[in-house]
Amino acid sequence: MHSKIILKVIGLLLMLFSLTLVPPIIIALIYGDGALTAFATVMGGVLMLGLLLWLPVRDYKQDLKIRDGFFVVVMFWVVLGLVGALPFYIEKEVPLSLTDAIFESFSGLTTTGATVLTGLDELPHAILWYRQQLQWLGGMGIIVLAVAVLPMLGVGGMQLYRAETPGPIKDSKIAPRISETAKALWFIYLGLTVNCAIAYWLAGMNWFDAFSHSFSTVAIGGFSTHDASIGYYDSFQIELVAVFFMFLAGVNFALHFSAFRNLNTNAYLSDPEFKVYATILITITLIVSAFLYLHNVYLDWSDAIRYGLFQTVSIATTTGFANADFAAWPGFLPVLLIFVSFIGGSAGSTAGGMKVIRFLLLSKQVLREIQGLLHPNAIMPVKLSGRSIPEKVMMAVWGFLAVYVFTFTVIMLVVMALGVDQITAFSAVAAMMNNLGPGLGAVSSNYASLSDPVKWVLTFAMLLGRLEIFTLLVLFTAAFWRK
Repeated sequence: MHSKIILKVIGLLLMLFSLTLVPPIIIALIYGDGALTAFATVMGGVLMLGLLLWLPVRDYKQDLKIRDGFFVVVMFWVVLGLVGALPFYIEKEVPLSLTDAIFESFSGLTTTGATVLTGLDELPHAILWYRQQLQWLGGMGIIVLAVAVLPMLGVGGMQLYRAETPGPIKDSKIAPRISETAKALWFIYLGLTVNCAIAYWLAGMNWFDAFSHSFSTVAIGGFSTHDASIGYYDSFQIELVAVFFMFLAGVNFALHFSAFRNLNTNAYLSDPEFKVYATILITITLIVSAFLYLHNVYLDWSDAIRYGLFQTVSIATTTGFANADFAAWPGFLPVLLIFVSFIGGSAGSTAGGMKVIRFLLLSKQVLREIQGLLHPNAIMPVKLSGRSIPEKVMMAVWGFLAVYVFTFTVIMLVVMALGVDQITAFSAVAAMMNNLGPGLGAVSSNYASLSDPVKWVLTFAMLLGRLEIFTLLVLFTAAFWRK
């Protein structure tokens, strides 16, 4: 690997990250909540560290190779996750241990939304803003990662972006160069965020909460400035805003760009992944709402639909907002919603999970295998929008599923071996790998009760899920480190 160019990239990342601490500092000055010293100290330290890494290699020029790409992507999240924990650890009004601070930071950057904090309503405004901002920055990182970086690395079927087929599985060349692609994505991402904030404000939030929740909504993160999450407001208008923008954030951002550029919705209507994504959300919403009404959880149809819709979209898109305690719902509903989060949102979105496009291709592959039993000599390629999907891509998708299930099982067994009960272990690992946040059992509200070893395992799980598994696991192979 080219260590100098890697140090140069990491140094630049740290310097850029230090600049993102300016908004929390401004918030601390506005509200005078005492968090100014912590953020100013961290900003100066991170800026200095970035300079020390960057200055000795600032004139070094070298193209990143595939191996360098994997390492830089992983280091991007690991370094920023560790550095991002510093304000939580230093600020005295946030009673977090080092483990809890790192867990909270990684949860924010990976847009998982699992928290160890309680008493959010009493925390300094600067800390609350910083939590939300971490998710927003992580969400943008995910978009660039998914659309501009992972396709080149060929990770777990993400080379779908390079195939000559329409929609999310084509080479999403929003712009011919990665830098131009990133700029276009930033434009769409920022536009959605601002519009979401305005909509929240018009629906009744104050400006601080409106922007804070727009960060976590568009990033599909789920952090809130209140312990009761969106349920704090008990407002149907605010919930509708959240549902609308959670839905949009779970769509491939390349489709948003195409629709904006052409000023029509044909990009959505002709995209197979979008149609399956919308169908899943509508179907699960109807099932959940009907069950809630028929089992008298809510005595009015409108309430059943209100809470069923919100929680379905929130969990299915892996956002994790709450307007009700879905873990306490009767029957199979809590487990159903957790299982839906395994599918997640669209590829090229801020959502977690395995992604709808993989689910769609796996479904088509299953149908092909069944048809092959009836016609053993027939050649039946998997097609999407009339175009054949290369077998290499199908093998990568199957490989991703196999590794996902195997890794999930191993991590869940490790968590159980550390003393966590089965329901909590299952839902916690699912919530981490799918970047969902809330779980069942002991983690239905927060993760504070878990032991430090469990939190470290879950931190690894959320990073694993965010980096599409292979990107992280490849670093643990001997072949990666051979010259």
